[in-house]
Amino acid sequence: MAEPVTSRPLGYWSLFVALAALWLFVRILPLSTLPASLPGPDLLLCLTFAWVLRRPAYMPALLVAAVFLIEDLVLMRPPGLWALLVVIGTEFLRQRQALLREVTFPTEWALVAGVALSMLVIERVVLFMLMVPQPGLGPALLQMIFTLLAYPLVVGISHVILKVRKPATGEVDALGRPL
Repeated sequence: MAEPVTSRPLGYWSLFVALAALWLFVRILPLSTLPASLPGPDLLLCLTFAWVLRRPAYMPALLVAAVFLIEDLVLMRPPGLWALLVVIGTEFLRQRQALLREVTFPTEWALVAGVALSMLVIERVVLFMLMVPQPGLGPALLQMIFTLLAYPLVVGISHVILKVRKPATGEVDALGRPL
């Protein structure tokens, strides 16, 4: 019989994989024959950052790496580069999760923006150094701006619908360990 202590993270891991698969499926659907005029936000990155700052146990590094590596392969990006940068970014945020519990949302949003923009710059520098063709800087920056604008919406949906909230000060898990 499954214990609630172990089944809760497993349920959220499954939910994350299902949401990632759904988002990836929507991204590769040929919804229009015309070229996209504006790039859409990277909602999977928003979801990953939101969850790692609220409940780090729901976002193990191996799960993040696997999901973003599959996304790299399906979207035909250089395999593993974006996945590595996302893992580094999430681990950076995970180390500051306890500090961010006490700050306001705009401060959290600014930190997420800094991490996301740093990831974009590092990706572009690595691709430039390896002489890999890459999209123009304008569309990449526009996508990052839309991603950062979508972050509050993703956090709100995670909080209200998916019940992924920041732990309260002094909150403990079912085993009595502080969160």
